[in-house]
Amino acid sequence: MKAVIMAAGYATRLYPLTKDKPKPLLPVGGKPIIEYIIGKLEVFENIDTVYVVTNDKFYSHFCKWQNEFDYHIPVEILNDGTLSNDDRLGAIGDMNFVITEKNIDDDLIVVAGDNLFDFDLAKLKNFSADKNIVICAYDVNDYKLATQYGIVSLDSNGKVISFVEKPENPPSTLAALGIYLFKKNKVSLITKYINDGNTADAPGYFIQWAYKNDEVYSYIFKGVWYDIGDLISYQRADKKFKEQPLL
Repeated sequence: MKAVIMAAGYATRLYPLTKDKPKPLLPVGGKPIIEYIIGKLEVFENIDTVYVVTNDKFYSHFCKWQNEFDYHIPVEILNDGTLSNDDRLGAIGDMNFVITEKNIDDDLIVVAGDNLFDFDLAKLKNFSADKNIVICAYDVNDYKLATQYGIVSLDSNGKVISFVEKPENPPSTLAALGIYLFKKNKVSLITKYINDGNTADAPGYFIQWAYKNDEVYSYIFKGVWYDIGDLISYQRADKKFKEQPLL
């Protein structure tokens, strides 16, 4: 199994904090966000490599971090070659970049590099055992807040029956978390999606396409989730983790 941590964004909404530092390396409670993510991934004992995909602007930052980080799973930093928001590959583009660059032919878990949560991924591991594509969701319990996220609707078996990106009138309050799991035989769908000329930006657009072409399931996590999207949310998470570490 392979893991990909998406870390190629420029996080302009967090300026000036991210003007010269990538968001996944921002400290929360004294530890970079990315280290919490890698710690959570260790429940998948069969992961043999974690690929961190970043951009040319921040590649050296991640290489420096890698040299200082004491990790149990081998970590490899990949540079997608982009320099700004103007030439970025987009989230799906970066997934495809890693898949093609490393010729991935294995089960794959993808995690957004700004995800902070206290969920036990062992539950995802068990849920996904007999499923080919799984996305993770979290109930934000607020329809107004739901307009800011990709929103999923499910049938009684947890199968995705609709997905809308930042809807004006959300059909549910289940927000996509930015955690995706693909069995080996479905990883190629990401490349097919790109080759068919679809948008390479937000992962939600891929999910909109995927559930119409294949079976996609969603696991709903409960617990604490921080979406580090702006300065206020970052400061809130940092304060909370300093007072009471959750991970």
